[in-house]
Amino acid sequence: MSLSINTNQSSMVALETLNTTQSDLAKTENAVSTGKKVANASDNPAAFGISSQIGGDIAGQSAVNDGLSYASQIVSSTNSAANSIINILQNVQNAVTTVGNNMGNESSLGQLDKELTGYMKSIDTIARNATTKGINLLFGGTAASTSTSLGITANSLTFVTGLQGDTQTLTGYGSLIASTTGGSGATLTDVLGLTTNGQAEGDPTSNNFLTTTSSGVALAYTGKNPTEAVAAMVGRVQKAIVAMTNVTSDLGSNQQTIDTMSSYGQKSSDSLTAASGALTDADMSAESAKLTSLQTKQSLGIKSLSIANGQSQNILSLFQ
Repeated sequence: MSLSINTNQSSMVALETLNTTQSDLAKTENAVSTGKKVANASDNPAAFGISSQIGGDIAGQSAVNDGLSYASQIVSSTNSAANSIINILQNVQNAVTTVGNNMGNESSLGQLDKELTGYMKSIDTIARNATTKGINLLFGGTAASTSTSLGITANSLTFVTGLQGDTQTLTGYGSLIASTTGGSGATLTDVLGLTTNGQAEGDPTSNNFLTTTSSGVALAYTGKNPTEAVAAMVGRVQKAIVAMTNVTSDLGSNQQTIDTMSSYGQKSSDSLTAASGALTDADMSAESAKLTSLQTKQSLGIKSLSIANGQSQNILSLFQ
């Protein structure tokens, strides 16, 4: 190879090699620092595009999972309220049955009347308070689906169950209860058939079992003898218990559906994340080994360029 001060082929080859190494080193350092082999579209347009679309699906699935968790909380709180109401209804049945043992005892019947009215107040209070973010599935019946003064803005809940926009709706249980009890009105005790003409924002002041008249406390069942009246009262309470049991059964079924969809949604989210990572995540062990190799090549490239540039200085020795 001839020596020339105008054209240094060794230097050009060394410089090209060093530039290539520097470019590869920059990519590897970026992969190590970000943890991604595809950080932007210029790295791999196809992989970046698919990963971006998957990212949208991951965000959507996250919203679905949040909605399912929210629905689960509403169902859970409603179920707790319904179970508490069933416990009270069991006490109501005990009190109503006791009426038959105290016929003619004005003092005892008066106490039972107050006790039963107190149970009515407790039932309606629990039903009103079973509200989450304005949604109440137990509030009243068809005559009172909402009450802004109580902070109740809806008696149904609609939530998304899948990425494609599938939805499920939980409606208020007033109609389900009424189909069993035959009751109606603005409060839960009205719908259960335990009170009449209740006000949505107020507590019951009486019950459908005993009534106070000018002559004392009497059975609120005209045209029936005491035995028939007590049997009818017990039957009414039993219908109320069956109605609330139907509510808890439906809530339990919905809870199972929500839990299943939540579990599937979490698995789906994990699968989408794994798919995106397979396209864009860097293999850190491989990148680490590559980084060491490129750093070594960089050092050698700089050394080679230094040697190649020194050849021009060697020409001077020929003229001494």
